[in-house]
Amino acid sequence: MQTTKPPVQNLTLRPYAGEADVAEIVRVANAEFEADDVPERYELGDVRAWYSETSEMFDPPRDVSLGFVGDRMVAVGEREWVDSRDGEYREYRVNGEVDPAWRRQGIGAALLLESERRQRELAAMHDTDRKRVFGSFSGDSQGGRIALLRQHGYEPVRWFFEMSRPTLDDVPEVPLPEGIEVREITPDLVYRVWKADIEAFLDHWGGFDDSDATLERWKKAPSFDPSLWVIAFDGEEVAGGVVNTINAGENEALGVQRGWLDSVFTRRPWRKRGLANALIARSLVKFRERGMKSAILASMPTTRPGRWASTSATASR
Repeated sequence: MQTTKPPVQNLTLRPYAGEADVAEIVRVANAEFEADDVPERYELGDVRAWYSETSEMFDPPRDVSLGFVGDRMVAVGEREWVDSRDGEYREYRVNGEVDPAWRRQGIGAALLLESERRQRELAAMHDTDRKRVFGSFSGDSQGGRIALLRQHGYEPVRWFFEMSRPTLDDVPEVPLPEGIEVREITPDLVYRVWKADIEAFLDHWGGFDDSDATLERWKKAPSFDPSLWVIAFDGEEVAGGVVNTINAGENEALGVQRGWLDSVFTRRPWRKRGLANALIARSLVKFRERGMKSAILASMPTTRPGRWASTSATASR
């Protein structure tokens, strides 16, 4: 197995080597989230599922670098690439976490430089006329991460927001538009909902790995539960929906009872009719019926544990 020794004393980087690495990856990431007051947590089963499939855009043995001091994992770096929906950019994303006990020793900078090097090697093999950029995401409470990115030439280009409803009391009753009905999602309908969700976000900013491998990762995750979804049909057409999730491990770690509205989407022919409003109201009721006390709306659709979306996004050319 190839390893590299970056210019930080006693730090060694090696590629992801398989499922045995997952528990430590989760530990490092969650330690950073806790230290930075990020109100999210990775769950072991979801991360294991995410790393179980490969796609052209994300291949864990190629795109994950793990930092060690001796036998101790102290950092995790992840990479992927996506094409922006506007046809202009190919974004080479670089993200990572450092165990808070090992901060301020240059480990984050070493990991970032390694990820940029690996992304340049990958980009050199791509034949595209798009502008090639580096990209990363950060929460606004992660001052160290933002400072590191700025030091390396990254600048803010987009902000996303996660909106919380602190109580599920007094959810309004919102009627569905005429001719629309909500149906239970059986296994044979999952792929249709997936494709409808992707189509609805074709004009959304940025890009997303919408490969079938990503769908398989999502379906393998313990948090995958179509019985929580609220999906609207117009005849046999998926008109829109809300893909909901309850992350039991995250809730336990944070001491909350919270549901995620991971993706709220309406396909273009059914927009401007109040459909999303009605589906959100039904989602909140569904969470309440499952014993949840609050809900949070993700700012962009994603199936990734930990979520790419955050309150501050940065990118560099």
